[in-house]
Amino acid sequence: MPTPPSHTATGHFAGLELLSSAVVLVDGRLVIRYINPGAENLFAVSQRKLLGQPLERLLGTPPGLGAALDNALRTNWSYTGQDITVTRSDADPIRLDCTVTPVETAGVRLLLEFRPIDAQLRVAREEQLLHQQQANRELIRNLAHEIKNPLGGIRGSAQLLHHELDDPQLREFTDVIIAEADRLQDLMNRLLSSHSMMRPAPLNIHDVLERVRRLILAEFPALDIRRDYDLSLPELTADREQLIQAVLNIVRNAAQALDGHGEIHLRTRIARQVTLAKRRYKLALELQVIDDGPGIPEEIRDRIFYPLVSGRDGGSGLGLSLAQSFIEQHQGMIEVDSRPGRTCFTILLPISDRV
Repeated sequence: MPTPPSHTATGHFAGLELLSSAVVLVDGRLVIRYINPGAENLFAVSQRKLLGQPLERLLGTPPGLGAALDNALRTNWSYTGQDITVTRSDADPIRLDCTVTPVETAGVRLLLEFRPIDAQLRVAREEQLLHQQQANRELIRNLAHEIKNPLGGIRGSAQLLHHELDDPQLREFTDVIIAEADRLQDLMNRLLSSHSMMRPAPLNIHDVLERVRRLILAEFPALDIRRDYDLSLPELTADREQLIQAVLNIVRNAAQALDGHGEIHLRTRIARQVTLAKRRYKLALELQVIDDGPGIPEEIRDRIFYPLVSGRDGGSGLGLSLAQSFIEQHQGMIEVDSRPGRTCFTILLPISDRV
């Protein structure tokens, strides 16, 4: 029978809630006495459900960890385990480092601190991506301005020439020039649109998702778009039109990858103690767009957010780049995990004031 939770331990270690690292406290029988928000976020669990439960319920049985914990209890020595894989039936495997520190207070014997081994790589990758996106946007904006001016001259000259020509066959050529100039003008406007001023206001993210859902179903009626919303999420302060466009670009990209047939899941959750753009926030919105399509081609997976990079014939390569730009203007970020049969775009947006 599970041991009842110790409220004394929870109150005594309340300061651990401010830590970004994942911390779990256990007693001498390896029963969980406290889990901080960082651990809840890392393992995607609720402290309320695991207090008083055996540690095995949280970590499974990683090779060597059980013996190390027993030894730490017996000898009162600290232990550091590297590259431990935590595997549970209800979650994806997690690779992390674990530091075990003996303590003797409030019914607690061991303090376990967990750090994902990819955390530093993720921070470095995010920083590199931000610098690359900034350089790309500056390059594209300058290029678009340089193209727009002569493009207007080409179109105007083609119009004048069109009115001077009497031969209908020759007019067909000027029609082509005008049409292509308009297409390029539209492309340039889209490249420059990511630099427009924001108009932030309180909004409900699910209103945005429902708008996107209606637009996509009107365009791809055979799609099955499933919703998994956390209706307890608080309001965001964001630019409604930019957010709609960002999510719409991602969902449309998924729909096109599915050729209009298949499943797309829209999922919202709360994320705690999240670092975005080098700032730490108590709460953030986690929005996932998941499809069961063929996945992103491996050769462009690292460049999928770059302008003019597309994995689809006829694609402009601007949709995801614009989405990334809009989300960055909201101090958020987009991550992608893709393999054949499952592609997941995750948007993280800050909700609460930064810590």
